[in-house]
Amino acid sequence: MESKKILIIEDEKSISDIVKFNLTKEGFRADTAYDGQEGLDKALAGDFDLILLDVMLPSIDGFEICRKLREQSAVPIIMLTAKEEEVDKVLGLELGADDYITKPFGLRELIARIKANIRRTALTGNGSQNPANARDFSNLTIDMDRYEVRKDGKPLELTLREFELLKYLAEREDKVFSREQLLEDVWGYEYYGDIRTVDVTVRRLREKLEDDAGDPKYIMTKRGVGYYFRRP
Repeated sequence: MESKKILIIEDEKSISDIVKFNLTKEGFRADTAYDGQEGLDKALAGDFDLILLDVMLPSIDGFEICRKLREQSAVPIIMLTAKEEEVDKVLGLELGADDYITKPFGLRELIARIKANIRRTALTGNGSQNPANARDFSNLTIDMDRYEVRKDGKPLELTLREFELLKYLAEREDKVFSREQLLEDVWGYEYYGDIRTVDVTVRRLREKLEDDAGDPKYIMTKRGVGYYFRRP
C-alpha cells in the first residue's frame, strides 16, 4: 500500500522539520512549505491525503488558505495554532477545517489525529459495492456508503466531518446525544471538553441542509442535553 502524503504548511522551520521527521518515521511521505502562498500553491497542485496548516503565516494566513482550499478540495485539514482563544478555533472550523491542535503539541497526539482523519477519509471509498444504502428523509437523501447528500436532488458539498456527524445522527433517529458523546463517537478521540467543536459543525450543517437554519427541521436541539436527528 502506498504511504499517505502529508503537506506541512508551517513557517517555523524547526517545528516543520521535527514534524516531517516524525511523520517519515511513521511511514508517511511529507512535504513542507514555509509561507502561505507557497503552501497554497503546493496544496492546489499536489495530491495530498492531509494538510497540516498553521494559522499565522507570511503572505497568506491559514484561515484564507483554508477558505480557498475548501472551494476546490475536501482534503482533511488540521489547523495548527499558537493561540488559545476560542475564536481562532471556531473560525477554523467554520471555514471548513476538520480539526485543530494548539501549540505546543505532543507529537504522539498530532500523529494520532493525523491517522484518525486519514482513516475516516479512506472510508469514503468503501461503499461503492453497496449503492443501495441510501435513505430518504423528505427532500433529503443521504447515501450512507458513498458519503453523498442530496437536497431536492441536488448534491450538497459537506466536509467529511460534517457528513460523519449527519450520518451518525440520521442512523439513530430521534435519539438525543450530548455534545460530549458526539465528540467521543464522531471525532473519535478526547477533545478535553471543547464542546464548541460540535456546535460549530451543527451550525454549518444546518446552513447547508435546512431551508431556514434558524428554524431547523432535521438537526434538532434538546435544550440542556444535546442534539438529535428528526425526520420531518
